[in-house]
Amino acid sequence: MFKKIALMLSIIVFAISCGGSKTTQGSEIALITDLGTIDDKSFNQGSWEGVVKYATENNISHKYYQPEEKTTDAYIDSIDLAVKAGAKIIVTPGFLFEPAIYIAQDSYPETMFVLLDGRPQDGTSTDFRIEKNVYSVYYAEEQSGFLAGYAAVKEGYTNLGFMGGMAVPAVIRFGYGFVQGAEYAATELGITNINIKYTYVGTFNASPESQTLAASWYRSGTQVIFACGGGVGNSVMAAAEQNDAYVIGVDVDQSAESPTIITSAIKMLGESVYGALDSYYNNTFPGGQIVTLDASDNGVGLPNDFSKFKNFTEPDYASIYQKLISSDMQLKKDTDVKSVDELASDTTKIEFIN
Repeated sequence: MFKKIALMLSIIVFAISCGGSKTTQGSEIALITDLGTIDDKSFNQGSWEGVVKYATENNISHKYYQPEEKTTDAYIDSIDLAVKAGAKIIVTPGFLFEPAIYIAQDSYPETMFVLLDGRPQDGTSTDFRIEKNVYSVYYAEEQSGFLAGYAAVKEGYTNLGFMGGMAVPAVIRFGYGFVQGAEYAATELGITNINIKYTYVGTFNASPESQTLAASWYRSGTQVIFACGGGVGNSVMAAAEQNDAYVIGVDVDQSAESPTIITSAIKMLGESVYGALDSYYNNTFPGGQIVTLDASDNGVGLPNDFSKFKNFTEPDYASIYQKLISSDMQLKKDTDVKSVDELASDTTKIEFIN
């Protein structure tokens, strides 16, 4: 009897110690997901890939935390867990983390934070403040969108579509860049009849309504749609598959999602996270800085896969990318024009759909 009791107690102690080891041992690098998973084919996955690559190459412990709710309180709870588990640097992908980092930068002054696509603010977007332990990274979406529009027209498409999610600045910049890229390529090719259907559907979620709208565009002659809005892309892909049409993905290379994806307007999320981590471990962390990564930083672009194109080539891409780097062109973005209609020209006809 006593041996059995002793054995049971030893098992309980062992179990407690193993369960607790996850908390006491912890991980130096942490990523907090934006509610979704690390295989979301979007911001979470792209950022996590950068964490894994750097941590694996340098043998550093790493872990991700998935908040229970899409709220600032839930994000802060996950940050608390990460810090208590030993996180020295935490990556937060997406502007929804802005209020959480605004608080966390004061609560944990010794912990470094990498905030992608946002800067710390108080939740009302009236008080913006960044401390020395936060590195805020934006991306030049207008350049990435430009490259996508340019590629589509160089490939031979003249009936295009832009279907954005919510009309937030990043989505608007993608769309404006797309229009300007299409027009730039049309001018090069001497084409005078580029038609672009353009809308924001008001959500980042997949929906029957978005799929129906995309299908109606395809049936009316639209050849390729730039789907810029999280789950909205899934709706557009479904419509494209049913109508033998094409899609341009966004944020990360989405070619694995559907055979209809011909390219994606991407942000180099993994590369920028990798660089931020490398700076931290080399004592050059750019805390307190807000940067916008563009072509000159290799911060935006298209995937290095041209297999879906017949006419647009890798040398074409290298040439136009170099023009972005050398600043031969100044692209208009959300702060330069009030609406996409202002980007229309004799070459490009834009049909804005409310």
